[in-house]
Amino acid sequence: MQPDTPPEPRKSLVGEEYEVEIGPVAHGGHCIARTESGQVLFVRHTLPGERVRARVTDGEEGARFLRADAVEILSPSKDRVEAPCPFSGPGRCGGCDWQHAAPGAQRRLKAAVVSEQLARLAGLTPEESGWDGTVEPAPGDKVAKGEVPAWRTRVQYAVDADGHPGLRKHRSHDIEPVTHCMIAAPGVSELGIERRTWPQIATVEAIAATGSHDRQVVLTPRPGGRLPIVELDKPVSVLRVNEKDGGVHRVHGRPFVRERAAGRTWRVGNGGFWQVHPKAADLLVEAVMQGLMPKRGDMALDLYCGVGLFAGALAERVGDKGAVLGIESSKRAVEDARHNLADLDRVRIEQGKVEQILPRTGITDVDLVVLDPPRAGAGKQTVHHLATLTPRRIAYVACDPAALARDLAYFREVGYAPRRMRAFDLFPMTHHVECVVILEKVAKRS
Repeated sequence: MQPDTPPEPRKSLVGEEYEVEIGPVAHGGHCIARTESGQVLFVRHTLPGERVRARVTDGEEGARFLRADAVEILSPSKDRVEAPCPFSGPGRCGGCDWQHAAPGAQRRLKAAVVSEQLARLAGLTPEESGWDGTVEPAPGDKVAKGEVPAWRTRVQYAVDADGHPGLRKHRSHDIEPVTHCMIAAPGVSELGIERRTWPQIATVEAIAATGSHDRQVVLTPRPGGRLPIVELDKPVSVLRVNEKDGGVHRVHGRPFVRERAAGRTWRVGNGGFWQVHPKAADLLVEAVMQGLMPKRGDMALDLYCGVGLFAGALAERVGDKGAVLGIESSKRAVEDARHNLADLDRVRIEQGKVEQILPRTGITDVDLVVLDPPRAGAGKQTVHHLATLTPRRIAYVACDPAALARDLAYFREVGYAPRRMRAFDLFPMTHHVECVVILEKVAKRS
């Protein structure tokens, strides 16, 4: 018996160019086009309705789709602007997806993506979601064409072999050296990360707290690398990522930054998670509390609670006779949450994965739930368990519209439907969008 002949390797199409008409926007910062043979192209650096010359960056003959960059704009959209950032464009920095789109157009593109994901994955129209179909800018972010809001309070710079900091190219480990990131918040830019070299360092994360003057850098050395002496343009604390265990350890200064939101000060340690946009924490707390309408004496859950932002806001509203349980997997975040909410004895924080801890609590019913999962979403198991607790309202905070739509479909299976939804542009110039959905139990038809 003869062995099977291995299949011929498919021909790479990288570098091939196609002149195409650009169709609708797709989730991920690109638009959809088709070659004359019908092969799908996901094209970056373009806008719906344009005609462009697209150069393939990833894909091969017979593939389901190809990735490409628009390298020449033959017929521009009225929404096109010259990219303000000198490091933006095909083959360059991958941090921003929509530098070439007017600010209002960016929000319309994000709204189109959210609508498409809701329809395709959850079978919901904007009206059925309780959404007016708009993506709201954060206060102060409504800028004119050609301007860029400086909003990013946490920036991770990659460092090349010569010690020069930069940002990663799209879908690549290659580094685009930069002298300034336009979307970096002033507190990050003033550190001067880009104006010095970082020998033996792989990444430098710069953090500028909101509501305090705390500044922090988190350094990841190359294997076997030693830390340089850090002398920046402003006072800063320094943390190091351990090569062996990936843990974050203090080198000098505070191991945390102090953030300010919802009328409280929040300790966030070891480079832990906090909303990147300076207005995001207050904006999301306001949207969640307006949607949930907590009452005195309510029992509430804050799942994936981080350092306790929503748990604290809930505790203030449910009063002494109410109770709030937060669950978070990060050990350091749990330590911070317990510190941040130590004055509120009606709050309890548990450490572990939500899907494991929640069933062990013995809780059989709650009034309110805040669900703020990571990008992958909450998942069917958690959604179905929540339904057994019969909450009056659930607030779902989502940073990924695809994961949100999948979870909304799971909620529909167990009788919960969206009553109100808002979408926020908390990541200008990128394809990311934040949504807040309020769900309620659907009344059974008689």
